[in-house]
Amino acid sequence: MTTDKTSTAVVNPEAAKGADIAVDPRLLVREQGLGGYLTEFKRKMRGGDLGSIPVIVGLLIICVVFQSLNSEFLSAKNVSDIAVTMVATGMMAVGIIFVLLLGEIDLSVGSVSGVSGAVVAVLSVTHGMNEWLAVLIAIASGAVIGAIHGFFFARIGAPAFAVTLAGLLFWLGFMLQLLGDTGTINLDSDGVVGKLTTYYFADVAAAYGLAAVAVIGYFLSAFLDTRRREAAGVPSRPIIDIAIRTAVLAVFGFGAAFMFNQYRGLPLALVLFLVVLVGTDFVLRRTAYGRKIFALGGSVEASRRAGINVTAIRVSVFAIAGTFAAIGGLFWASKIAAANQGSGGGDLLMNVIAAAVIGGTSLFGGRGRTWNALLGVMVIVSIQYGLALEGIATPINYMITGAVLLVTVVIDSITRKTQKTAGRA
Repeated sequence: MTTDKTSTAVVNPEAAKGADIAVDPRLLVREQGLGGYLTEFKRKMRGGDLGSIPVIVGLLIICVVFQSLNSEFLSAKNVSDIAVTMVATGMMAVGIIFVLLLGEIDLSVGSVSGVSGAVVAVLSVTHGMNEWLAVLIAIASGAVIGAIHGFFFARIGAPAFAVTLAGLLFWLGFMLQLLGDTGTINLDSDGVVGKLTTYYFADVAAAYGLAAVAVIGYFLSAFLDTRRREAAGVPSRPIIDIAIRTAVLAVFGFGAAFMFNQYRGLPLALVLFLVVLVGTDFVLRRTAYGRKIFALGGSVEASRRAGINVTAIRVSVFAIAGTFAAIGGLFWASKIAAANQGSGGGDLLMNVIAAAVIGGTSLFGGRGRTWNALLGVMVIVSIQYGLALEGIATPINYMITGAVLLVTVVIDSITRKTQKTAGRA
Protein backbone atom coordinates (compact mmCIF):
# COMPACT_ATOMS: atom_id res chain seq x y z
CA MET A 1 0.00 0.00 0.00
CA THR A 2 1.44 3.39 -0.98
CA THR A 3 0.37 6.89 -0.11
CA ASP A 4 0.81 9.94 -2.36
CA LYS A 5 2.01 12.85 -0.23
CA THR A 6 0.15 15.39 -2.36
CA SER A 7 -3.25 13.80 -1.88
CA THR A 8 -5.57 12.84 0.90
CA ALA A 9 -6.41 9.51 -0.76
CA VAL A 10 -4.58 6.22 -0.42
CA VAL A 11 -3.83 4.54 -3.71
CA ASN A 12 -3.27 0.85 -4.33
CA PRO A 13 -2.32 0.36 -8.01
CA GLU A 14 -2.68 -3.43 -7.81
CA ALA A 15 -6.20 -3.10 -6.46
CA ALA A 16 -6.98 -0.64 -9.21
CA LYS A 17 -5.99 -3.21 -11.79
CA GLY A 18 -8.26 -5.87 -10.44
CA ALA A 19 -11.32 -3.88 -9.48
CA ASP A 20 -13.56 -1.47 -11.32
CA ILE A 21 -13.13 1.40 -8.89
CA ALA A 22 -12.71 5.10 -9.55
CA VAL A 23 -9.06 6.04 -9.18
CA ASP A 24 -7.78 9.45 -10.16
CA PRO A 25 -5.68 8.90 -13.33
CA ARG A 26 -3.16 11.46 -12.11
CA LEU A 27 -2.40 9.22 -9.12
CA LEU A 28 -2.11 6.17 -11.36
CA VAL A 29 0.40 7.97 -13.55
CA ARG A 30 2.47 8.86 -10.50
CA GLU A 31 2.45 5.24 -9.30
CA GLN A 32 2.73 3.41 -12.62
CA GLY A 33 4.11 5.94 -15.08
CA LEU A 34 2.55 6.00 -18.53
CA GLY A 35 1.18 2.52 -17.88
CA GLY A 36 -1.27 4.20 -15.54
CA TYR A 37 -3.05 5.62 -18.56
CA LEU A 38 -3.77 2.12 -19.84
CA THR A 39 -5.10 1.09 -16.42
CA GLU A 40 -7.42 4.07 -16.25
CA PHE A 41 -8.49 3.63 -19.89
CA LYS A 42 -9.51 0.02 -19.25
CA ARG A 43 -11.47 1.08 -16.17
CA LYS A 44 -13.32 3.76 -18.15
CA MET A 45 -14.15 1.30 -20.92
CA ARG A 46 -15.58 -1.17 -18.41
CA GLY A 47 -17.58 1.64 -16.83
CA GLY A 48 -18.93 2.88 -20.17
CA ASP A 49 -17.06 6.20 -20.01
CA LEU A 50 -16.07 6.50 -23.67
CA GLY A 51 -15.67 10.28 -23.74
CA SER A 52 -14.89 11.72 -27.19
CA ILE A 53 -13.18 8.56 -28.43
CA PRO A 54 -16.04 7.36 -30.72
CA VAL A 55 -16.44 10.71 -32.49
CA ILE A 56 -12.68 11.19 -32.94
CA VAL A 57 -12.33 7.70 -34.38
CA GLY A 58 -15.35 8.35 -36.60
CA LEU A 59 -13.85 11.61 -37.84
CA LEU A 60 -10.59 9.90 -38.70
CA ILE A 61 -12.47 7.18 -40.60
CA ILE A 62 -14.42 9.84 -42.52
CA CYS A 63 -11.20 11.57 -43.54
CA VAL A 64 -9.51 8.34 -44.61
CA VAL A 65 -12.51 7.10 -46.62
CA PHE A 66 -13.24 10.34 -48.47
CA GLN A 67 -9.56 11.08 -49.09
CA SER A 68 -9.15 7.63 -50.62
CA LEU A 69 -12.15 8.32 -52.85
CA ASN A 70 -11.11 11.83 -53.83
CA SER A 71 -7.71 13.40 -53.23
CA GLU A 72 -9.33 16.84 -53.10
CA PHE A 73 -11.05 16.11 -49.80
CA LEU A 74 -8.06 17.09 -47.66
CA SER A 75 -6.88 19.79 -50.05
CA ALA A 76 -6.20 23.23 -48.59
CA LYS A 77 -9.24 24.75 -50.28
CA ASN A 78 -11.64 22.06 -49.12
CA VAL A 79 -10.34 22.10 -45.54
CA SER A 80 -10.69 25.90 -45.46
CA ASP A 81 -14.22 25.74 -46.89
CA ILE A 82 -15.22 23.14 -44.29
CA ALA A 83 -13.80 25.31 -41.51
CA VAL A 84 -15.84 28.34 -42.63
CA THR A 85 -19.06 26.47 -43.38
CA MET A 86 -19.17 24.67 -40.04
CA VAL A 87 -19.08 27.88 -37.97
CA ALA A 88 -22.75 28.86 -38.37
CA THR A 89 -24.05 25.46 -37.30
CA GLY A 90 -21.33 25.21 -34.66
CA MET A 91 -22.28 28.52 -33.05
CA MET A 92 -25.88 27.38 -32.75
CA ALA A 93 -24.77 24.00 -31.42
CA VAL A 94 -22.91 25.75 -28.58
CA GLY A 95 -26.20 27.25 -27.41
CA ILE A 96 -28.00 23.92 -27.77
CA ILE A 97 -25.35 22.25 -25.59
CA PHE A 98 -26.27 24.56 -22.69
CA VAL A 99 -29.90 23.45 -23.04
CA LEU A 100 -29.02 19.76 -23.41
CA LEU A 101 -26.97 19.94 -20.21
CA LEU A 102 -30.27 20.60 -18.44
CA GLY A 103 -31.77 17.55 -20.12
CA GLU A 104 -34.06 19.76 -22.22
CA ILE A 105 -34.36 20.69 -25.91
CA ASP A 106 -34.85 23.88 -27.93
CA LEU A 107 -36.57 23.39 -31.29
CA SER A 108 -36.75 27.10 -32.10
CA VAL A 109 -33.08 27.83 -32.79
CA GLY A 110 -33.46 27.51 -36.58
CA SER A 111 -36.28 30.05 -36.73
CA VAL A 112 -34.50 32.36 -34.28
CA SER A 113 -31.42 32.31 -36.52
CA GLY A 114 -33.63 33.31 -39.45
CA VAL A 115 -35.10 36.18 -37.43
CA SER A 116 -31.59 37.39 -36.63
CA GLY A 117 -30.62 37.60 -40.30
CA ALA A 118 -33.91 39.29 -41.18
CA VAL A 119 -33.52 41.89 -38.41
CA VAL A 120 -30.04 42.84 -39.62
CA ALA A 121 -31.14 43.03 -43.24
CA VAL A 122 -34.26 45.12 -42.54
CA LEU A 123 -32.53 47.53 -40.18
CA SER A 124 -29.27 48.03 -42.09
CA VAL A 125 -30.44 47.73 -45.69
CA THR A 126 -34.09 48.80 -45.71
CA HIS A 127 -33.87 51.47 -43.00
CA GLY A 128 -30.23 52.46 -43.37
CA MET A 129 -29.24 51.86 -39.75
CA ASN A 130 -25.57 51.53 -38.82
CA GLU A 131 -24.74 47.87 -39.42
CA TRP A 132 -22.88 47.41 -36.13
CA LEU A 133 -25.93 48.64 -34.25
CA ALA A 134 -28.18 46.39 -36.33
CA VAL A 135 -25.97 43.40 -35.47
CA LEU A 136 -26.16 44.16 -31.75
CA ILE A 137 -29.94 44.50 -31.92
CA ALA A 138 -30.21 41.17 -33.77
CA ILE A 139 -28.11 39.37 -31.15
CA ALA A 140 -30.06 41.02 -28.32
CA SER A 141 -33.29 39.94 -30.01
CA GLY A 142 -32.10 36.32 -29.92
CA ALA A 143 -31.35 36.62 -26.21
CA VAL A 144 -34.80 38.11 -25.49
CA ILE A 145 -36.55 35.43 -27.53
CA GLY A 146 -34.66 32.71 -25.68
CA ALA A 147 -35.52 34.29 -22.32
CA ILE A 148 -39.20 34.34 -23.30
CA HIS A 149 -39.06 30.61 -24.03
CA GLY A 150 -37.25 30.06 -20.75
CA PHE A 151 -39.90 32.03 -18.85
CA PHE A 152 -42.75 29.88 -20.13
CA PHE A 153 -40.76 26.74 -19.38
CA ALA A 154 -39.24 27.64 -16.00
CA ARG A 155 -41.85 29.94 -14.49
CA ILE A 156 -45.12 28.75 -16.05
CA GLY A 157 -44.11 25.09 -16.16
CA ALA A 158 -44.88 24.37 -19.81
CA PRO A 159 -42.75 21.59 -21.38
CA ALA A 160 -39.69 22.95 -23.17
CA PHE A 161 -40.49 20.79 -26.19
CA ALA A 162 -43.94 22.36 -26.60
CA VAL A 163 -42.78 25.91 -25.87
CA THR A 164 -39.93 25.86 -28.36
CA LEU A 165 -42.02 24.03 -30.97
CA ALA A 166 -44.51 26.90 -30.72
CA GLY A 167 -41.55 29.26 -30.95
CA LEU A 168 -40.34 27.54 -34.10
CA LEU A 169 -43.64 28.28 -35.82
CA PHE A 170 -44.16 31.77 -34.37
CA TRP A 171 -40.68 33.10 -35.15
CA LEU A 172 -40.75 31.55 -38.61
CA GLY A 173 -43.89 33.55 -39.32
CA PHE A 174 -42.32 36.65 -37.76
CA MET A 175 -39.27 36.32 -40.03
CA LEU A 176 -41.46 36.03 -43.12
CA GLN A 177 -43.39 39.11 -42.00
CA LEU A 178 -40.16 41.09 -41.59
CA LEU A 179 -38.88 40.14 -45.03
CA GLY A 180 -42.10 41.28 -46.71
CA ASP A 181 -43.40 40.40 -50.14
CA THR A 182 -40.02 40.11 -51.84
CA GLY A 183 -38.89 37.48 -49.39
CA THR A 184 -35.20 38.30 -49.92
CA ILE A 185 -32.98 41.19 -48.86
CA ASN A 186 -29.43 41.18 -50.16
CA LEU A 187 -26.59 42.19 -47.84
CA ASP A 188 -23.43 44.12 -48.62
CA SER A 189 -20.70 41.51 -49.05
CA ASP A 190 -18.16 44.07 -47.81
CA GLY A 191 -20.21 44.98 -44.73
CA VAL A 192 -19.86 43.76 -41.16
CA VAL A 193 -22.01 40.67 -41.66
CA GLY A 194 -20.67 39.98 -45.13
CA LYS A 195 -17.07 39.79 -43.91
CA LEU A 196 -17.86 37.23 -41.20
CA THR A 197 -17.33 34.41 -43.69
CA THR A 198 -15.37 36.13 -46.45
CA TYR A 199 -12.51 37.74 -44.53
CA TYR A 200 -9.22 35.89 -44.21
CA PHE A 201 -6.00 36.87 -42.44
CA ALA A 202 -3.68 36.51 -45.43
CA ASP A 203 -0.43 36.95 -43.50
CA VAL A 204 1.01 33.50 -42.76
CA ALA A 205 1.98 34.74 -39.31
CA ALA A 206 -1.70 34.95 -38.34
CA ALA A 207 -2.42 31.23 -38.65
CA TYR A 208 0.88 30.15 -37.14
CA GLY A 209 0.53 32.80 -34.44
CA LEU A 210 -2.91 31.53 -33.44
CA ALA A 211 -1.58 27.97 -33.32
CA ALA A 212 1.31 29.12 -31.13
CA VAL A 213 -1.02 31.04 -28.81
CA ALA A 214 -3.28 27.99 -28.48
CA VAL A 215 -0.39 25.63 -27.71
CA ILE A 216 1.36 27.97 -25.28
CA GLY A 217 -1.93 28.94 -23.66
CA TYR A 218 -2.88 25.32 -23.12
CA PHE A 219 0.53 24.45 -21.67
CA LEU A 220 0.56 27.39 -19.27
CA SER A 221 -3.02 26.75 -18.19
CA ALA A 222 -2.33 23.05 -17.52
CA PHE A 223 1.01 23.78 -15.84
CA LEU A 224 -0.40 26.46 -13.52
CA ASP A 225 -3.39 24.27 -12.71
CA THR A 226 -0.99 21.48 -11.74
CA ARG A 227 0.95 23.84 -9.49
CA ARG A 228 -2.25 25.02 -7.80
CA ARG A 229 -3.41 21.45 -7.22
CA GLU A 230 -0.04 20.46 -5.79
CA ALA A 231 -0.13 23.44 -3.44
CA ALA A 232 -3.64 22.42 -2.34
CA GLY A 233 -2.52 18.84 -1.72
CA VAL A 234 -4.80 17.23 -4.34
CA PRO A 235 -3.94 14.97 -7.31
CA SER A 236 -2.25 16.76 -10.21
CA ARG A 237 -1.03 15.83 -13.67
CA PRO A 238 2.71 15.11 -14.04
CA ILE A 239 4.73 17.25 -16.45
CA ILE A 240 5.12 14.35 -18.92
CA ASP A 241 1.33 14.17 -19.20
CA ILE A 242 1.07 17.88 -19.95
CA ALA A 243 3.96 17.67 -22.43
CA ILE A 244 2.34 14.85 -24.41
CA ARG A 245 -1.02 16.62 -24.60
CA THR A 246 0.69 19.84 -25.64
CA ALA A 247 2.65 18.04 -28.36
CA VAL A 248 -0.53 16.47 -29.80
CA LEU A 249 -2.25 19.88 -29.81
CA ALA A 250 0.79 21.40 -31.53
CA VAL A 251 0.69 18.80 -34.31
CA PHE A 252 -2.96 19.46 -35.08
CA GLY A 253 -2.73 23.22 -34.55
CA PHE A 254 0.29 23.87 -36.74
CA GLY A 255 -0.94 21.31 -39.28
CA ALA A 256 -4.21 23.22 -39.66
CA ALA A 257 -2.31 26.52 -39.86
CA PHE A 258 -0.17 25.12 -42.67
CA MET A 259 -3.27 24.05 -44.62
CA PHE A 260 -4.96 27.43 -44.22
CA ASN A 261 -1.86 29.24 -45.43
CA GLN A 262 -1.81 27.11 -48.58
CA TYR A 263 -5.14 28.65 -49.58
CA ARG A 264 -6.30 32.14 -48.50
CA GLY A 265 -5.05 32.28 -44.95
CA LEU A 266 -6.73 32.05 -41.54
CA PRO A 267 -10.55 32.47 -41.74
CA LEU A 268 -12.00 35.12 -39.44
CA ALA A 269 -15.06 32.91 -38.91
CA LEU A 270 -12.94 30.11 -37.42
CA VAL A 271 -11.11 32.53 -35.11
CA LEU A 272 -14.41 33.83 -33.72
CA PHE A 273 -15.70 30.28 -33.28
CA LEU A 274 -12.61 29.21 -31.34
CA VAL A 275 -12.87 32.29 -29.12
CA VAL A 276 -16.49 31.36 -28.34
CA LEU A 277 -15.54 27.76 -27.56
CA VAL A 278 -12.77 28.81 -25.19
CA GLY A 279 -14.99 31.36 -23.46
CA THR A 280 -18.01 29.11 -23.02
CA ASP A 281 -15.86 26.19 -21.91
CA PHE A 282 -14.37 28.42 -19.22
CA VAL A 283 -17.86 29.45 -18.09
CA LEU A 284 -19.06 25.86 -17.81
CA ARG A 285 -15.97 24.36 -16.19
CA ARG A 286 -14.50 27.17 -14.14
CA THR A 287 -17.39 29.23 -12.78
CA ALA A 288 -20.08 28.70 -10.17
CA TYR A 289 -22.70 29.36 -12.84
CA GLY A 290 -21.40 26.49 -14.96
CA ARG A 291 -21.37 24.11 -11.99
CA LYS A 292 -24.99 25.02 -11.28
CA ILE A 293 -25.96 24.09 -14.85
CA PHE A 294 -24.34 20.67 -14.49
CA ALA A 295 -25.93 20.19 -11.07
CA LEU A 296 -29.35 21.08 -12.44
CA GLY A 297 -28.89 18.63 -15.30
CA GLY A 298 -28.05 15.91 -12.77
CA SER A 299 -30.99 16.46 -10.42
CA VAL A 300 -33.48 19.32 -10.26
CA GLU A 301 -34.65 18.50 -6.76
CA ALA A 302 -31.14 18.14 -5.36
CA SER A 303 -30.19 21.45 -6.96
CA ARG A 304 -33.19 23.18 -5.46
CA ARG A 305 -32.38 21.82 -2.00
CA ALA A 306 -28.79 23.00 -2.43
CA GLY A 307 -30.07 26.56 -2.78
CA ILE A 308 -29.71 26.94 -6.55
CA ASN A 309 -32.22 29.31 -8.16
CA VAL A 310 -33.58 26.76 -10.63
CA THR A 311 -35.88 29.20 -12.43
CA ALA A 312 -33.14 31.79 -13.01
CA ILE A 313 -30.67 29.19 -14.33
CA ARG A 314 -33.23 27.73 -16.71
CA VAL A 315 -34.28 31.11 -18.09
CA SER A 316 -30.65 32.18 -18.53
CA VAL A 317 -29.74 28.95 -20.34
CA PHE A 318 -32.53 29.40 -22.87
CA ALA A 319 -31.45 33.03 -23.29
CA ILE A 320 -27.93 31.77 -24.07
CA ALA A 321 -29.35 29.34 -26.63
CA GLY A 322 -31.27 32.19 -28.28
CA THR A 323 -28.17 34.37 -28.31
CA PHE A 324 -26.05 31.78 -30.09
CA ALA A 325 -28.90 30.98 -32.47
CA ALA A 326 -28.89 34.65 -33.45
CA ILE A 327 -25.12 34.67 -33.86
CA GLY A 328 -25.32 31.54 -36.01
CA GLY A 329 -28.01 33.25 -38.10
CA LEU A 330 -25.62 36.12 -38.83
CA PHE A 331 -23.02 33.66 -40.12
CA TRP A 332 -25.60 31.98 -42.35
CA ALA A 333 -26.68 35.37 -43.70
CA SER A 334 -23.03 36.14 -44.37
CA LYS A 335 -22.54 32.83 -46.17
CA ILE A 336 -25.33 33.55 -48.68
CA ALA A 337 -24.95 37.37 -48.51
CA ALA A 338 -28.68 37.71 -47.93
CA ALA A 339 -31.63 37.12 -45.65
CA ASN A 340 -34.36 35.12 -47.33
CA GLN A 341 -37.41 32.98 -46.63
CA GLY A 342 -35.31 29.83 -46.51
CA SER A 343 -33.13 31.13 -43.66
CA GLY A 344 -33.22 28.87 -40.62
CA GLY A 345 -35.18 26.20 -42.46
CA GLY A 346 -34.34 22.94 -44.15
CA ASP A 347 -32.18 20.57 -42.15
CA LEU A 348 -30.51 23.31 -40.09
CA LEU A 349 -32.27 22.49 -36.80
CA MET A 350 -31.53 18.80 -37.12
CA ASN A 351 -27.88 19.48 -37.96
CA VAL A 352 -27.51 21.73 -34.93
CA ILE A 353 -28.90 19.14 -32.54
CA ALA A 354 -26.99 16.37 -34.29
CA ALA A 355 -23.72 18.32 -34.00
CA ALA A 356 -24.14 18.66 -30.24
CA VAL A 357 -25.13 15.02 -29.71
CA ILE A 358 -22.64 13.49 -32.14
CA GLY A 359 -19.90 15.56 -30.50
CA GLY A 360 -20.56 13.82 -27.18
CA THR A 361 -23.20 15.85 -25.33
CA SER A 362 -25.75 13.60 -23.63
CA LEU A 363 -29.43 13.96 -24.47
CA PHE A 364 -30.19 13.00 -20.87
CA GLY A 365 -28.48 16.03 -19.34
CA GLY A 366 -25.52 16.54 -17.04
CA ARG A 367 -22.74 15.56 -19.46
CA GLY A 368 -21.09 17.53 -22.22
CA ARG A 369 -18.70 20.33 -23.14
CA THR A 370 -18.97 23.15 -25.63
CA TRP A 371 -15.99 21.65 -27.48
CA ASN A 372 -18.39 18.85 -28.43
CA ALA A 373 -19.92 21.34 -30.87
CA LEU A 374 -16.62 21.52 -32.76
CA LEU A 375 -16.24 17.75 -33.03
CA GLY A 376 -19.86 17.16 -33.98
CA VAL A 377 -20.09 19.85 -36.62
CA MET A 378 -16.80 18.71 -38.14
CA VAL A 379 -18.31 15.24 -38.59
CA ILE A 380 -21.50 16.57 -40.19
CA VAL A 381 -19.90 19.10 -42.53
CA SER A 382 -17.12 16.68 -43.50
CA ILE A 383 -19.73 14.11 -44.53
CA GLN A 384 -21.60 16.76 -46.53
CA TYR A 385 -18.49 17.94 -48.37
CA GLY A 386 -17.22 14.41 -48.93
CA LEU A 387 -20.50 13.32 -50.49
CA ALA A 388 -20.66 16.50 -52.57
CA LEU A 389 -17.21 15.78 -54.01
CA GLU A 390 -18.48 12.35 -55.06
CA GLY A 391 -21.62 13.84 -56.59
CA ILE A 392 -23.88 11.85 -54.27
CA ALA A 393 -27.45 13.16 -54.02
CA THR A 394 -28.83 15.03 -51.01
CA PRO A 395 -31.18 12.18 -49.93
CA ILE A 396 -28.16 9.96 -49.30
CA ASN A 397 -26.61 12.75 -47.26
CA TYR A 398 -29.72 12.90 -45.07
CA MET A 399 -29.74 9.14 -44.58
CA ILE A 400 -26.07 8.95 -43.63
CA THR A 401 -26.31 11.87 -41.20
CA GLY A 402 -29.41 10.30 -39.65
CA ALA A 403 -27.65 6.97 -39.29
CA VAL A 404 -24.65 8.60 -37.61
CA LEU A 405 -26.97 10.42 -35.20
CA LEU A 406 -28.82 7.20 -34.37
CA VAL A 407 -25.57 5.36 -33.68
CA THR A 408 -24.46 8.21 -31.40
CA VAL A 409 -27.72 8.19 -29.42
CA VAL A 410 -27.55 4.41 -29.06
CA ILE A 411 -23.97 4.66 -27.77
CA ASP A 412 -25.08 7.36 -25.32
CA SER A 413 -27.93 5.17 -24.05
CA ILE A 414 -25.72 2.10 -23.69
CA THR A 415 -23.07 4.20 -21.94
CA ARG A 416 -25.58 5.41 -19.35
CA LYS A 417 -26.80 1.88 -18.68
CA THR A 418 -23.24 0.62 -18.34
CA GLN A 419 -22.37 3.42 -15.94
CA LYS A 420 -25.41 2.63 -13.82
CA THR A 421 -24.43 -1.03 -13.73
CA ALA A 422 -20.93 -0.02 -12.67
CA GLY A 423 -22.41 2.21 -9.98
CA ARG A 424 -21.11 5.43 -11.52
CA ALA A 425 -24.38 7.13 -12.51
